[in-house]
Amino acid sequence: MGEYKTPGVYIKEKNAFGTSVVEAETAIPAFIGITEKAVNGDESLLGKPWKITSMTEFTTYFGGAPLADFKLSVSDGKLAVTEPTVPFTLYYQMVMFFANGGSTCYIVSVGDYTSKTPITGDQVKGALGKLEKEQEVTMIVVPEAVYSPNYANILTDVLQHCGSTMKNRIAIFDVQLKNSAGNDIEKPVEKFRDVVGSNYMSFGAAYYPWLNTSVLSENDVNPSSVALWDYDGEAPDLTAILGEGSKLLAYFNTAFADIKAKKAAADADATNSDLAQQLVAAETDLHNAMLQNCPAYKSAIKLIKDKLNLLPPSASMAGIYTAVDNNRGVWKAPANVTVSYVTSPTEVINDYLQEDLNMPMNGKAVNAIRPFPGEGIKVWGARTLDGNSQDWRYVNVRRTMLFLETSVKNAARAYVFEPNDASTWINMKCMIENFLRSVWKRGGLAGATPEDAFEVHVGLGDTMTSDDILEGILRITVLVAISRPAEFIEITFQQQMQKS
Repeated sequence: MGEYKTPGVYIKEKNAFGTSVVEAETAIPAFIGITEKAVNGDESLLGKPWKITSMTEFTTYFGGAPLADFKLSVSDGKLAVTEPTVPFTLYYQMVMFFANGGSTCYIVSVGDYTSKTPITGDQVKGALGKLEKEQEVTMIVVPEAVYSPNYANILTDVLQHCGSTMKNRIAIFDVQLKNSAGNDIEKPVEKFRDVVGSNYMSFGAAYYPWLNTSVLSENDVNPSSVALWDYDGEAPDLTAILGEGSKLLAYFNTAFADIKAKKAAADADATNSDLAQQLVAAETDLHNAMLQNCPAYKSAIKLIKDKLNLLPPSASMAGIYTAVDNNRGVWKAPANVTVSYVTSPTEVINDYLQEDLNMPMNGKAVNAIRPFPGEGIKVWGARTLDGNSQDWRYVNVRRTMLFLETSVKNAARAYVFEPNDASTWINMKCMIENFLRSVWKRGGLAGATPEDAFEVHVGLGDTMTSDDILEGILRITVLVAISRPAEFIEITFQQQMQKS
């Protein structure tokens, strides 16, 4: 009664329900790469994780695609295409991410296109350090790692970040492209397995082959997106291609000289917008004329378009992970799903070729992306790099466990410094059981009943000793039966005797 000193009516509210577990996010990837810019108004975003939800936001903060440095030249009387030494593909990868179901993600820009150098291991390591503060992230993707001379270091650094430093996220890797058309499929896969190391294998998943996408059409390959001719030098001799004395040859030489002069004037006065517009108009006119009247030029443009559309699959897979999580749940394997914006994989993998990809002796499985007639191009594998482990063989099992661990860990913070007694133990046990029962009802845990799906143990004499309590330790043991994918379905047919 000591709290009441003034006559009147007093109201007290009591909590009817215990603390609940707020489910952690499961599909928030972080992309590390090189962008055109990295600014938010006057604030630099270079090296800072920045959350976006659409391609529009990406272009606002990080700019557009690079001016692809392809060059056309004449070799042995034919029109040849020289590829850029440093491809920057993060912009196109983000298009594939959103096209395949991606939504919220983080971007860490570690440089811009003026660097003219591929992404380095130090840049990735610096970005990973910044991502340690972002607890929401659940996937790490470095799509441009396949172009880097530090490819091996990037793989091991990302795995260490996911499996040792953070322990709440998974890495999606690409296998490097074949060096030439004569190489076997196994060569780049063997190299990947050699350089990826052997630590924290359950925190990584790899996909192969690369994809011929439809991000760009031939109309998108123009002087504003691709540097087609080297105007710093002399005009290439197109006589063998256009024909000696042809009107198109004369037009090309005149237009080339005119563009060269306009380019020199625009470079000398970079602030003059009229000169820049005149240069763009002149280049566009030459491009359109050649495209309509020169089959060799049109073939070269198609080749450039195909080169630009050739992308590794990691960003597409991050989008598929997101879509599957949103539609079915993190416990559904991200496989048997069609990849959007893809015309074909670079390699046609059959059942025989996939045997070693899916079940290698060392367990470092590489998931295949395969075409199926009438069904499209599908992800046909759901294994982590820890294929020899019965616990962590499947991507959805690893990701489901990370989801459960993170959710329960965040909820348990409310009980830090609470009395280490039976009341606290019961409250925590009920909280975790209610959460796991909700997951079981949605198909995330296997078992005909909740008792078959999970168990929660806590208490003196069960998970703790008297010494544990004296030292301030509260131990909870959670047993869960995570549903695993039906990877191999065997149907047996047998004849029986006629019965009527």
